[in-house]
Amino acid sequence: MIDLYTWGTPNGKKVSIMLEELGLSYTVHPINIMKDEQFAPDFLKISPNNKIPALTDADGPGGEEMALFESGAILIYLAEKCQREDLLPASGEARYKVLQWLMFQMGGVGPMFGQVHHFVKFAKQDVPYAKERYSTELKRLYGVMNTHLADNDHFAGDVFTIADIAIYPWVSRYEWHPIDLGDYPHVKRWYDMISQRESVEAGMNVPTPPA
Repeated sequence: MIDLYTWGTPNGKKVSIMLEELGLSYTVHPINIMKDEQFAPDFLKISPNNKIPALTDADGPGGEEMALFESGAILIYLAEKCQREDLLPASGEARYKVLQWLMFQMGGVGPMFGQVHHFVKFAKQDVPYAKERYSTELKRLYGVMNTHLADNDHFAGDVFTIADIAIYPWVSRYEWHPIDLGDYPHVKRWYDMISQRESVEAGMNVPTPPA
């Protein structure tokens, strides 16, 4: 049995999309980060960084229960657990193509888009410098994605992988971004295509529909 501890953020929705894609049974435990539930002692035992998502798997490696945090690590774990080499090849160049775009999301898209979300939508003070700094980087990252997707159906080539799963929930909040998605036609084509997957639609509604 898999237990998913999550909330309605892009990082949380990565894992619910992945679980839906794999067709795994799982129990959802909402962790309301707006009420600081991520700081509860019981959750800390699962996620030492006090962040969602986190996952426990009663049937971990060797049949032992394990706990795992960090969304990228969870995506890799689940792909390998289910031996889904379409989502993450086992070896070779194809594997590293997926991993490089996963790291692009983890090190670039996630942190930078997240800063835009904070300073544009949630910050109690207007900080023009921060808005400009992070919005400029957001636009640069959209440009990188748009150029790459001009020659690739998906981020790692022709096949849907965990790299697409990782990036999609962040792009899904494009209305929060100081951009017009139509200005990045290849990103928009990719986004519209991914949006049609049943697993993506289902996963995006866990634990609540996107805000």
